[in-house]
Amino acid sequence: MPIDETESTTASANVAGSLDTENMATQTGTAPADLPPPGGVLNPRYRWVSIGMCALIMLSAFEALAVTTIMPTVSRELDGAGLYAFAFAGPLAVSVVGMVLAGAWSDRGNPRNALFASVGLFVIGLLIAGTATSMGAFVAGRLVHGFGGGALTVALYVIVARVYPPVLHARIFAGFAAAWVIPSLIGPVIAGLLSDTVGWRWVFLGVVALVVLAMLMVVPAMRGVHAPDATSERPPWDIRRIGWAVLVAVAVLVLNLAADVQGAVQWIAPVLGIAVALFALRPLLPKGTLRAARGLPSVILLRSIVAGTFFASEVYVPYLLVSQHQVSPTLAGLALTAAGLSWSAASWVQGRYPQITHRVTALAGAIGLSIAVASLLATAILDLAPAVVIVGWAFAGAGMGIVYPRLGVLTLEYSTIENQGFNSSALSIADAIGSAIALAVAAIVFSALGPLGGGWPFAGAFALAAVLCVAAFGAGPRILRR
Repeated sequence: MPIDETESTTASANVAGSLDTENMATQTGTAPADLPPPGGVLNPRYRWVSIGMCALIMLSAFEALAVTTIMPTVSRELDGAGLYAFAFAGPLAVSVVGMVLAGAWSDRGNPRNALFASVGLFVIGLLIAGTATSMGAFVAGRLVHGFGGGALTVALYVIVARVYPPVLHARIFAGFAAAWVIPSLIGPVIAGLLSDTVGWRWVFLGVVALVVLAMLMVVPAMRGVHAPDATSERPPWDIRRIGWAVLVAVAVLVLNLAADVQGAVQWIAPVLGIAVALFALRPLLPKGTLRAARGLPSVILLRSIVAGTFFASEVYVPYLLVSQHQVSPTLAGLALTAAGLSWSAASWVQGRYPQITHRVTALAGAIGLSIAVASLLATAILDLAPAVVIVGWAFAGAGMGIVYPRLGVLTLEYSTIENQGFNSSALSIADAIGSAIALAVAAIVFSALGPLGGGWPFAGAFALAAVLCVAAFGAGPRILRR
């Protein structure tokens, strides 16, 4: 998917001075209204666009949950333990370039075209990963579909802004979260079963077939998605911005490879990598993001923090269960299923009851993540039962489900038709880079504590997540303007 109660109590009513209802009506063809149209996002006007986009989200969710479930098996079969964390962080790093390109493409023209191109790259990456015979080839495939996945996210956000009136934004983002329900229920279990029977490769190759089917439905639905009005000024391609994105990706990739380096370089490289990444990030994010300025900058920053907390912990959840408790991949996937279900349920609640204030959603998100990380730390140190991990990780999903969609809603509320692509890409960039940097540092800590054995390497990785939970409590109150 990453507060002030004096703001409007509904996610759609607070336009923050940047989205004028009348202008949005012009762009979407809907009349200004405080109430959603009959049928909501399934109104005949939006039905097939909603179903098509949720189908893509569903397949992306299945792939994400499945990879996390089978990675211990892939790492063992391809002898790639040294690239375990990189297989997750690398795609996130290169996705930044895809996000910037998709954002610029969407601001200049039709986000539909950016969506089709990103889906094509996503499929190519899955094919490479599914047929890989070495860990290097597998990671290469992950990098390709990570690039496409980053562009896909931004294109979908811009399509939401172009198609739906503001009153439906919270509901369509809740629909995106609901699209995780079926993958959460069956994705990890199916991935585990495939890995235990016909082989992990079919986790990727099977998704390819499903994406093709989904696109057969999406293409006709996207005919109603258009470029900005002809009278709108279209920004030129910003080559410098693309260059900054490439520099960020390179810095994060180098940072992730530092986990395999020994000696002083193992600690110097991360410091330099993080410094370069943060320096290059500044032109890609709203001004003031890195110092938590109020409003949109803090929305972007909080998205980065919660994403880093969740995803840097999640990749070690099945690993902890499989390596320390000898749990099968199928059973290890239950923890991911629990989190996916609680994420979807919490997202539905925040979308259904918009009177839950932004301040409350930010606080609840930080609390849910804190409970989850505490359960992981306790299990790693005290060797608690696997059930503690499964139940505890469900709190992480609930925390993300309630805060993640609201941050997407606020981003669009702070945006205009001219900068929807920039702000949407900034949100996704912060999401990806926050996760990639957190994954890299967690991998370095995990590697450094490896000689201690037992649960201590896991405890070190989860301790980093605990620090990020504290940062989430600090950034949350600043996501709304004074």
